[in-house]
Amino acid sequence: MTSRSDRRTPSGGPFASARIARAIAIAIALATFALAPAQAAAKLPAPPKLSGASGAVFEASTGTPLYGVDAGERRLIASTTKIMTALVAVDELSLREVCAASGYRPSPIETQIGLQPGERMRVSDLLRALLLPSANDAAEALAVCASGSRGAFIDAMNAKARALGLTDTHFATPVGLDSAGNYSTAADLARMGIALRRNRFLARTVDLRAFSLTSGAVPRTVVNRNGLVQSVSWVDGVKTGHTNAAGYLLVASATRRGVTYVAAVTGTPSESARDADALALLRWAFATHAFETPVRSQQVFARARLKYRPEDEIDLIATRTVRELTRRDARVAVAVRAPEELQGPLPQNAVVGTLTVRIAGRVVATVPLVTATAVPEVGLFERAGDAIARPGSLIAIVVVIGGAAALLLLRRRHGTRRSRRRADMEAA
Repeated sequence: MTSRSDRRTPSGGPFASARIARAIAIAIALATFALAPAQAAAKLPAPPKLSGASGAVFEASTGTPLYGVDAGERRLIASTTKIMTALVAVDELSLREVCAASGYRPSPIETQIGLQPGERMRVSDLLRALLLPSANDAAEALAVCASGSRGAFIDAMNAKARALGLTDTHFATPVGLDSAGNYSTAADLARMGIALRRNRFLARTVDLRAFSLTSGAVPRTVVNRNGLVQSVSWVDGVKTGHTNAAGYLLVASATRRGVTYVAAVTGTPSESARDADALALLRWAFATHAFETPVRSQQVFARARLKYRPEDEIDLIATRTVRELTRRDARVAVAVRAPEELQGPLPQNAVVGTLTVRIAGRVVATVPLVTATAVPEVGLFERAGDAIARPGSLIAIVVVIGGAAALLLLRRRHGTRRSRRRADMEAA
């Protein structure tokens, strides 16, 4: 999988209007600034080998896929189904709303919190029971409360999957028990995990080690079954799953220095293998990728002289920030296309150049370069003064003035001779 590109182009450029085109008197200067990767000299680790059937890892803020092993293979997903159950529930219900438990009676081997038919519990507590110990009775209570029936809620789950672009995902249950119609892929599970993390309450919930539920008929303490949240400080979610047919699954998220990655693994042979696979994907993502900010909004990238006022300069600045996820060994370069001289009048933020950002040779952004301040119009006397100040101008002026004086003297002499001739003729 490869990272996405930002290929936005500016609405204008240095020759976008005739007015600005006339203002640029000198050829466009090209300059390239290369930003050396922080770890370019070090060889980056190879992607991990997984023990499970499939896996994928994504960057969370951009949704960029970084690596996958059979990441598009449809598989049974067990209780990772409950990620979508939670997403639909928070769409339909208020966290403070109180739901009555349905008549669902889980089998003894199913995970549950022991809700009694008709028992009332807040939606916030039902969601914690759903996501931490993976309680099936909480899932059923939320489904019926949100949509009126189990079937209507399943329809809402599939509609949500389509809205999120999960083209290889389908639901047949809000619980996750094995069903041929209940499947997803490692890539889609990672995308579901990213969607869950965008809800503040759900993101805080999946990062809990345990929680005390107080809104039911009796107090209950629930414990997060995600062993990585329990043991690794920078792992902060998301959801486990297991059935005999599906194997062990985990959607895991981790955050360091403001960057979050989400990994999903399916079909692993044990809890320890599941945790090891997910952790290996997360560690690899942090070791090999980082965000680069080669361009910042309002950053000065060039200066142009003011025509007829060569001692004055106008700062040329970027109009927006470019922040891109890159491999740590990728070469980042910014090419600057800007005039050396400007002639006013031009307003502040007039587009006079461009910045082209390349990562590993690929163009990822094109940013307009604009004037930081207005460019004033230069008066006639300043233009004349500039002309005089140019090399050779004074000599040319002396030559012109001298030539004019000589011509005037010749005309006067010629006129004097003609006057004398007339006088002589009249005297004769």
